[in-house]
Amino acid sequence: MTALAVATALIALGAVLGAASARGLRGRRSAGTASDFLTASRGVTPWWNASAISGEYISAAAFLGSAGLVLAYGADMLWLPIAATAGYVLLLAFVTAPLRRSGAYSVSDFAEWRLGSRTVRRIVTGCVCFIGWFYLLPQFQGAGVTLRVLTGAPVWTGWAVVVGAALLLAATGGMRGITAVQAVQFWLKLTAVAVPAVALLAVWNLSGAPDPVADAPPTFERATRVEVRTCAAVTVRSAVTVTARGRVDGAVRDDEPVPLSPGRHTIGAGTDVRFPAGAAVPHAERLPVQDGVTWATPFGRGEDQGLFHTYSALLAVLLGTMGLPHILMRFYTSTSGAAARRTAAFVPVLLALFYVFPTLYGTLGRLYAPELLMTGDTDATLLMLPQRMIPGPGGALLTGLITAGAFAAFISTSCGIVVALAGTISQCVRRRSGVTAFRLGVVIALAAPLAVLPSIVPQGAAALVTMALCVSACSLCPLLVLGIWWRGLTAAGAAAGLLVGGGLAIAAGVARLFSGPWAGWPLAVLAQPAAAVAPATFAVMIAVSLLTRRRVPRRADRALMKLHLPEDAPAR
Repeated sequence: MTALAVATALIALGAVLGAASARGLRGRRSAGTASDFLTASRGVTPWWNASAISGEYISAAAFLGSAGLVLAYGADMLWLPIAATAGYVLLLAFVTAPLRRSGAYSVSDFAEWRLGSRTVRRIVTGCVCFIGWFYLLPQFQGAGVTLRVLTGAPVWTGWAVVVGAALLLAATGGMRGITAVQAVQFWLKLTAVAVPAVALLAVWNLSGAPDPVADAPPTFERATRVEVRTCAAVTVRSAVTVTARGRVDGAVRDDEPVPLSPGRHTIGAGTDVRFPAGAAVPHAERLPVQDGVTWATPFGRGEDQGLFHTYSALLAVLLGTMGLPHILMRFYTSTSGAAARRTAAFVPVLLALFYVFPTLYGTLGRLYAPELLMTGDTDATLLMLPQRMIPGPGGALLTGLITAGAFAAFISTSCGIVVALAGTISQCVRRRSGVTAFRLGVVIALAAPLAVLPSIVPQGAAALVTMALCVSACSLCPLLVLGIWWRGLTAAGAAAGLLVGGGLAIAAGVARLFSGPWAGWPLAVLAQPAAAVAPATFAVMIAVSLLTRRRVPRRADRALMKLHLPEDAPAR
């Protein structure tokens, strides 16, 4: 990055932090009660709430990860944002209005109100915490990657920026304070991807460059120098002779030709490798080489488990969206069940508008920044393209705009997750939660993922978010669907299903974070267990509830009437 691009990025970051801090201080003056902190006193209008939900949902995975996935796997990865948007359709149809009519403050409150069990409440609280903590990891990691790529700063500086901003906004203003921040930041993020996309597309049209083919294996269109900053293992698809300065396959090279045969090779930190024009781009070891492209298996192509991996990921995103605690908590802020339904109807439209652009960045990245596949920094695609395609002040300004959007994504999503976790934790610890307990919950919500972040195995932002969605799909989604639509659900059935589904999904996620490498079916199931675990969760909840049918809560009939009758219907 040029000095001008670095300066512009830092100015943009300062502007985002300043604006968010100012709004947080304003929220502190207007939020004084527990209701303000948890649900903004249930006074958020549908359009404002939909903008805030969209701003909350467009996280590191959506802003940086989507383009990186298209760069690595091709346009087939559009299935994931489509699945996320479809998840909101299911949320609209089955969950939003009944959940709002329940009058609960959180998913844990709903579980206890519906089933009359403190034990189920505690299990739900544990699931909520792990979903939130898994979801916070890519926000911190994305911020670290962004500052490292743009300024060369250590990755922990990005973590510190997001943690500090989330701590200030969530602890001072709660839900009332972050609602306006998230709503405004959605439009900032949309602008931050749309304006550079239009400019880059115009430059590409005028440059006479070849058409980028999103599903073709990427190649270096011109002689390219790649600086490998950290030790890397790469997979070479076809034989190529490169010029290297540094350590390759354990041997020190000094600007000499090095033949690379097809297969695995290691490259030392600080090594410069120069590839000839037309050479196939080596892939980082954790990014599988994509040969034999088929639309149905964007993950793991060429492997026996590719189909399972793909459809399990789609199921996790589809069902997981229905149970995300920080999204569900937004519907408690609506003025009524009808308002919650209108809010959910607006969200897919706003998300579809945003997802037009990451695909363009990923496709252009295959033409102008293919070496990211080799270094593994695919999440940096958006950050690299402006300077590659428009050197000089124009590219620097676009880089600054993208930086502002990226940190708006990290901060707004982190704030939403932290508020949801803090509200859930504080109410579980203290029956009558107050502002002090809420702020203690904020600290706990941020401290847990920050403590483990330095020790985890490197993962892409999209992979980490999918892991959180998998826990949601295997625990909270079955609880909500059955709790809202089936009278026969019992506390024993809900608890058994949550322990089986949530426990297995959490165990798979922890194994992915701290161990490996895996191969074959163990890799497929650990990476994407939703296809096996989510149906099992539904089955366990139903089976155990049928075995304990005599313990259906007495309040079940009245509870379902409240969930499904209009709020102005006369009580009986």
